Amino acid sequence: MSMEATAWTQLHNVMNAQADRRPFDRATLRRIAAFARPHRRRVALFLVLSVATALLAVATPVLAGRVVNAIVTGEDGGTVTRLSLLIAVIAVAEAALGLVGRWLSANLGEGLILDLRTAVFDHVQRMPIAFFTRTRTGALVSRLNNDVIGAQRAFSNTLSGVVSNVVTLLLTLGVMLSISWQITVLALVLLPVFVLPARRMGTRMARLQREAAAHNAAMGTRMTERFSAPGATLIKLFGRPADESAEFAARAGRVRDIGVRTAMAQSAFITALTLVSALALALVYGLGGFYALRGQLDAGAVVSLALLLTRLYAPLTALAGARVEVMSALVSFERVFEVLDLKPLIEEKPDARTVPEGPVSVEFDDVRFGYPSADKVSLASLEDVAALDTRGGGEVLRGVSFRAEPGRTVALVGSSGAGKSTIAQLLPRLYDTDEGSVRIGGIDVRDLSADTLRDTLGMVTQDGHLFHESVRANLLLARPEATEEDLWDALRRSRLDGLVASLPDGLDTVVGERGYRLSGGERQRLTIARLLLARQRVVILDEATAHLDNTSEAAVQEALTEALAGRTAVVIAHRLSTVRAADLILVVEDGQIVERGTHEELLAAGGRYEELYRTQFESPGTQAAELA
Repeated sequence: MSMEATAWTQLHNVMNAQADRRPFDRATLRRIAAFARPHRRRVALFLVLSVATALLAVATPVLAGRVVNAIVTGEDGGTVTRLSLLIAVIAVAEAALGLVGRWLSANLGEGLILDLRTAVFDHVQRMPIAFFTRTRTGALVSRLNNDVIGAQRAFSNTLSGVVSNVVTLLLTLGVMLSISWQITVLALVLLPVFVLPARRMGTRMARLQREAAAHNAAMGTRMTERFSAPGATLIKLFGRPADESAEFAARAGRVRDIGVRTAMAQSAFITALTLVSALALALVYGLGGFYALRGQLDAGAVVSLALLLTRLYAPLTALAGARVEVMSALVSFERVFEVLDLKPLIEEKPDARTVPEGPVSVEFDDVRFGYPSADKVSLASLEDVAALDTRGGGEVLRGVSFRAEPGRTVALVGSSGAGKSTIAQLLPRLYDTDEGSVRIGGIDVRDLSADTLRDTLGMVTQDGHLFHESVRANLLLARPEATEEDLWDALRRSRLDGLVASLPDGLDTVVGERGYRLSGGERQRLTIARLLLARQRVVILDEATAHLDNTSEAAVQEALTEALAGRTAVVIAHRLSTVRAADLILVVEDGQIVERGTHEELLAAGGRYEELYRTQFESPGTQAAELA
């Protein structure tokens, strides 16, 4: 590698290095070693190849010097031919080892990326819902991409680079000193002129790059928010397109200016280093030629010194920035481990049980619960805050007890924020209770496996989420082994078969981000079809008909009637007309059940339910303010 290319690589490393220079304890290094352990044979082979490549790199200049000496001294052509052939063999061997080393490097690095990404992805999937409600999605994805790749560089680049550069440096210095220590020492005097500009320029350019990255991130966030269906709608309704365009153009213009300054700085830097390279070679040829003319050095030695010089500055420059590379990689590892060290609040027991066959009951027994504070479920770096909020833990549910008999429906009604949705979230174990227990089929949900919970219990929320995939893919999420007939049966029972049949690609029609290519009622019916396809025995409906017009609500109610048939159900509703037929209605206020009974019984009691009912049907305009 030429001095210019090496200098540019070093500059690039400085620009992309993290500023964090904190010391790392041995525990971090042990964890890194644990991830590398499955790849230890490839690591060892990689290091051996790196050393072999370094040996060959030093051999070529020495042999080139011998060729020159053979020509100058008039030796027979056979000597020159043999030396030339040996140089050719070494070149082929060096190229072959380089390719094998690159394959090992890529294999090792990509294998490490696979291990780290899989570990982080699996761990994040086990985190509670509270983690996702607080975390910036982009920051979390960055851990799976940028930081994992940064950690990969420790093995694919830094490790091999340090080993091969140290070997190359020691061998090159040894050979150069044995040829002429005077010229070697003088050549090393130019090293600070070569290295220091790289570090200074690297710091300056890193500052420019960070500023450009900040502007790019802001533009990316702005585009993500405004190019989504809800964001685009909001801008069209209330935004000022000219102001939006001006703000975007200002940031894009700043990135352009930084790009121009960076390009000019790079050009000036490389030009200066090319000059230093030429001066160093001039020194070797001038001083070496002087010694050769005086008979103190032969011509071949001068050529060897000149070639070795190019092999000397490259590893010296690379090793000068090795600490930066190592620290950068270690910071990436630490950021990955930071996520892996977040302890999931919900753990499956080793001896987890399954729900018995047949209809099952749902029971809450003196349940108390408060949402966990941020410091228990999140990281400041993932929330983009200086310190996590330690507040939280206040009781949301206070001694909630009720039982839904097998195949019966229990409805929860009450004011907004009373705790109804929290009750629904405890059933599928999105959170665990602080006190008391939640039981399905007589078994505490904390004793059940995650698989049996998913197979037993299904949920439809007021904003049924769909992925930016086909109708088929969104349905198969519930039951991957479902047949074509099963899919159409679920669509028919959810009153959606006619619509899907009319779509351009039928089941293979993409529904758009969050299902925005469908109407609200159609999205809800598709989530109900998914529920029907799953054939779960317990159903939770969390305001499944909220925000729908009368026509859509009627269609969804028909689908819900089909979905609830023969199933144990917990229904949360703000429209009391939808829960009149419930076997048991619970009125929840301030985290407690204040009334319970059938529709007729609660109306006759003249309590909170009667008040909610009267408010809703006598003054519809107050419905949104009073009810959830």
